[in-house]
Amino acid sequence: MSDVKDSASVKKKIEDKIINVLKAIFDPEIPVDIYELGLIYEIKIDDEFNTEIIMTLTSPNCPVAESLPKEVEDKVGEVHGVETSKVNIVFDPPWDKDMMSEEAKARFRNDLKKRNGIWN
Repeated sequence: MSDVKDSASVKKKIEDKIINVLKAIFDPEIPVDIYELGLIYEIKIDDEFNTEIIMTLTSPNCPVAESLPKEVEDKVGEVHGVETSKVNIVFDPPWDKDMMSEEAKARFRNDLKKRNGIWN
């Protein structure tokens, strides 16, 4: 039983590291990281520490549709403890602004205000 708890603990630590990495990757059109933006649907880590990131894009025609998943896969693969990294892009459910965290929504509103010259 201790081995199972240890494995779960290690997986949780790796998942936390992966989330930190994902929070450093930004959507080029929206000034919010992809984790807070709600593009990451699931982080799977198996018993051999192979990871699978299930994610989406803001639209199928996203200008970074090729480069963003590769960036995620590469950066997650560099996390200490991760054996392999794979990204699967899905469009069901489709992304919408309600998937953004409250922090991301506030940051996005502030950015829109600055872009439109509204400072209140």
